[in-house]
Amino acid sequence: MFAIDPVTILLSVVVILFLAQVYNGNKQKYKNFPPGPKPLPIIGNILSIDMNKPHRTFIELSKTYGPVIGVQLGMEKTVLLCGYDSIKDALINHADEFSDRPKTPVFSKILRDNGVVFSSGENWKVMKRFTLSTLRDYGMGKKTIEDKITEEADCLVQVFQSYGGKPFNNHTIINAAVANIIVCILLNHRFEYEDPLIQKLMNIINENVRLLGTPMVRLYNSFPFLVGLLPGGHKKIVENISEFRNFIIATFTKQKKELDVNDQRNLIDTFLAKQQEGKPESTLYFHDENLTALVSNLFGAGMETTSTTLRWGLLLMMKYPDIQKKVQDEIKRVIGTAQPKLEHRNQMPYTDAVIHEILRYGDIAPGSVPHATSQDVTFRGYLIPKGTTVIPVLSSSLRDKAYFKKPYEFYPEHFLDSEGNFKKNDGFIPFSIGKRSCAGENLAKMELFLFFTRLLQNFTFQAPPDVDVDLTPALGFTNAPLPHKICAIPRS
Repeated sequence: MFAIDPVTILLSVVVILFLAQVYNGNKQKYKNFPPGPKPLPIIGNILSIDMNKPHRTFIELSKTYGPVIGVQLGMEKTVLLCGYDSIKDALINHADEFSDRPKTPVFSKILRDNGVVFSSGENWKVMKRFTLSTLRDYGMGKKTIEDKITEEADCLVQVFQSYGGKPFNNHTIINAAVANIIVCILLNHRFEYEDPLIQKLMNIINENVRLLGTPMVRLYNSFPFLVGLLPGGHKKIVENISEFRNFIIATFTKQKKELDVNDQRNLIDTFLAKQQEGKPESTLYFHDENLTALVSNLFGAGMETTSTTLRWGLLLMMKYPDIQKKVQDEIKRVIGTAQPKLEHRNQMPYTDAVIHEILRYGDIAPGSVPHATSQDVTFRGYLIPKGTTVIPVLSSSLRDKAYFKKPYEFYPEHFLDSEGNFKKNDGFIPFSIGKRSCAGENLAKMELFLFFTRLLQNFTFQAPPDVDVDLTPALGFTNAPLPHKICAIPRS
């Protein structure tokens, strides 16, 4: 017989009582939680979720449990919103209640609730106001930034021409062209595409986006206490963020020495000028940590999603040459050989519809950035406690049969009426909606129209000989195309 240590017995009893109390407390707290699959202890529903592309599982669950679903990811209760109607109800009709961000372990460790994407409360409100006003001041929606995009589109055309119609990978080239637009706003600077610094920064962003979509990093976000046991995807993300932060800190430290508050050249100058105003807000919110996080947020968001969408666009034109031909015919009819301008967009309903359908079909951010409830909220008859993670599954809206006739096909007619005029579609929310919608939506739409029309004006895009165009998305936090090569055939 083994003697049982009284201390062990006492500790076991304490642990059991503690777990029972937590269980009963949670039972009470979540007594009217949205319906969903029964979770296992500790691990929740993790085993039944596709950890590579969780949004696919979420959409399947909605067929059984409806548009508002309760799941448990690790030990954390989470609400899924599927379909346009439920997403709109939450993010528009209950905008304040669903406006916070949950603490994501992989980001909280280093960003500490700074910046605009992952922050909450008053800090987020101040940073969002500053971001929107400064983006407007530095040209978003204005002629100045349109000219910058047009110049960058010409540079892109020259690089494509240099391949002489032979196959090449356009990933890094398009990344650099799009990155230069946000860099212009942030730093008033332009990088050559082969510049080692922009290459390094782009690699950091691309690697982090890929790693964020890996099962191991998703597991770490659900079980952060396993940090020492899980392989190092999350550690690499933190290393990358630290390296990116060092670049930003060095940049604004230099700009601080040169700052002239009467001649502000870019977003960083404007932020630094705010620091010197001497108002309570200057100390509370316009500090270096917020600046570092904000610039990181804007660089990553400003480059990744737009360049990914543009790459989907060229891939889809290769897949559907008849659609490419219709776009080129409209470009020829409306623009001819002149430089594409934003003012042309209203005269080009088919091209506009194709770009919208690229955004819809590409489904770049299928699960969106998670939200969190800022207070207890009764939503569609269910009680969702304060601090609950809420995932608006944007993919479910972009694939909503109630709004899109052929949700899983590339079909530009989703955005055309019977007479060929462009028509809006409520289910089209690739930039999300409500208070947390993408601050750079208008800039992204400008870039997509000007880059896309300029490229199709100059080239016909084809797959390399004997290669089938594969529309399967790659692994990652966003839905990006798999690595591929394109042939840009010059048009006479």
